[in-house]
Amino acid sequence: MHIEILKEAKSDLFRAAYFYESQASELGDYFFDSIIADIESLQLYVGIHVKVNGYYRLLAKRFPYAIYYKYTKTTIKIYAILDCRSNPNKIEKKLT
Repeated sequence: MHIEILKEAKSDLFRAAYFYESQASELGDYFFDSIIADIESLQLYVGIHVKVNGYYRLLAKRFPYAIYYKYTKTTIKIYAILDCRSNPNKIEKKLT
């Protein structure tokens, strides 16, 4: 199955990685690598996650982030990568 990270989700990912990099040296790289590993796990576990606002939500293993995606038989599309500590209204607005 092909994984496609949409432009908005890439922006979410790079913004979060920059935040963590500003907190501690190399933490941004660790965050980025961890999220990519979680996304790659969808090759095995696509579709088993809870649905939120019409998207499947994969909770990241090492950071308080959620990966929102949809899939077809051939493609997994990542729509957003959001901080779970954000205001729920902000998350809902981002997903609609």
